[in-house]
Amino acid sequence: MKIGFIGCGNMGGALARATAGAGHDVLIFDKNSALAEATAGELGGAVYSDSRALAADADVIFLGVKPNIVPEVLDELCEALRGRKDCLLVSMAAGVTLASIESRLGFPFPIIRIMPNTPVAVGEGMILWCKSDSVTDELAKGFTDAMSKAGRLSRLDEAKIDAGTAVSGCGPAFVYMFIDALASGGETCGLTREEALAYACQTVIGAAEMTLASDRTPTELRDAVCSPGGSTIEGVKTLLGKDFATIVESAVEASYKRTQELGK
Repeated sequence: MKIGFIGCGNMGGALARATAGAGHDVLIFDKNSALAEATAGELGGAVYSDSRALAADADVIFLGVKPNIVPEVLDELCEALRGRKDCLLVSMAAGVTLASIESRLGFPFPIIRIMPNTPVAVGEGMILWCKSDSVTDELAKGFTDAMSKAGRLSRLDEAKIDAGTAVSGCGPAFVYMFIDALASGGETCGLTREEALAYACQTVIGAAEMTLASDRTPTELRDAVCSPGGSTIEGVKTLLGKDFATIVESAVEASYKRTQELGK
């Protein structure tokens, strides 16, 4: 299957690497020709100097451009896509709905809207997706196959995509901040930066995997670590006193509101 990428920045490039890793042919177009050449060279893909030519050749086309650029790109691709029923358009632009994409094209077309996160670069991403009515089961399977090396996929109603984005799309930034703070605390207590960062990262990985594997809630798992009068409960009391949960919830809500604004 030929997978085309219009835009190969951080997210587009990460998904291109994942699809190449799944054994698909990668086609690349980016207005930054040096970036396109470097990405294609790394992945053994083909470089295109024109987005329309790429659209005519690709089986799946990923739009890896900023939300405000999507209308311009759709205008460029319109004629190349008209009449094609064997092609799938995948948008990862925050806040840009399926209906707005189809309206800009001016005709029904198979479209999947996704919200991936940056850990797709290491095969541990979270990819949320929804589809237009024109997407057949065969096309949907082609999409999920292409994403098989990128991480976990979750199909959900489009009305929930913005909420999901605030958690999994924006969430890595919050987690990186937590890891950095956890490691800095370790340094304060006498660890080297290298030691503290390694311990913090593995702890986050382990706690996340345990949460996914367990039938207990995160609160129950937290309490299982805390012994009365022990070390952990003292740290937990400090976080509760600083209203840690409310701060994180507020960050998610702020990201959610901004995502909705981007779609207007």
